[in-house]
Amino acid sequence: MLKIPMIRFVAVAVILLLLLFGATQVGRGGWIYAKAILAQYLLADAWDKTLTDNAFHKPWPWADTWPVGRLTAPQLATDVIILSGDHGEALAFGPGHHSRSAMPGTAGTILIGGHRDTHFNFLQALRSGDLVRLQSSRGEWADYRITGMTIADARTDLVLASDTHSRLVLVTCWPFDSIVTGGPLRYVVDAEPVVRNF
Repeated sequence: MLKIPMIRFVAVAVILLLLLFGATQVGRGGWIYAKAILAQYLLADAWDKTLTDNAFHKPWPWADTWPVGRLTAPQLATDVIILSGDHGEALAFGPGHHSRSAMPGTAGTILIGGHRDTHFNFLQALRSGDLVRLQSSRGEWADYRITGMTIADARTDLVLASDTHSRLVLVTCWPFDSIVTGGPLRYVVDAEPVVRNF
C-alpha cells in the first residue's frame, strides 16, 4: 500500500478545506441573487392577483410582506414589484415601500427603498429627465420625471415624506461598488409627477 507523506496529506487537506470554504462563500453570495430573481416571479404572480381583485396577496404562505406597487424604468428595461415595508426581510426579495409615506396611487410623497446590489442597482444609471412609472394596486399608472440625485447621510439627513407635496423618492445604499455593507450613506433619487392618475 502506498503511503502519502504526512506533510503532503496536510497540504492536500488544507487545500480541500479552503476550496470548500470558497465554494460555500460563492454559494452564499449566489443565493442572494438567485433568491432576489426567483422572488420577483412569485411576486409578479401575487401582483397579478392584486390587480384582479384590488386585494393584497402574499407571494408565498409564510411571507410577512406583499406587493403594493410596480415600478418600471422603460429606458433601462427595468420592472420590479414593490413590497409592503422596507425592513430587511422584505428588502431581500424586492424594493420596499416605507410605511409612513403615501401609498402608490395616492397624493403625497411615496418613499421606496431597495438594495443597491440587486433590485435598485439600476438607480445608478438614471439621469435627470428620465422617466419612471409607478403602478398602484388599482392598476393605474403614474409617470414621474427624475429631477435630481443626492447623497445623504442616514445619521444626520432625513428623507421626509411630505403629505402636501406629491413626489416619488427612491433610496438605496451608496456607493454602489462598495464591498462594505450597511454604511451610513444613501443615494436618493427624486422624481416629480408628470401626469397624476389619482
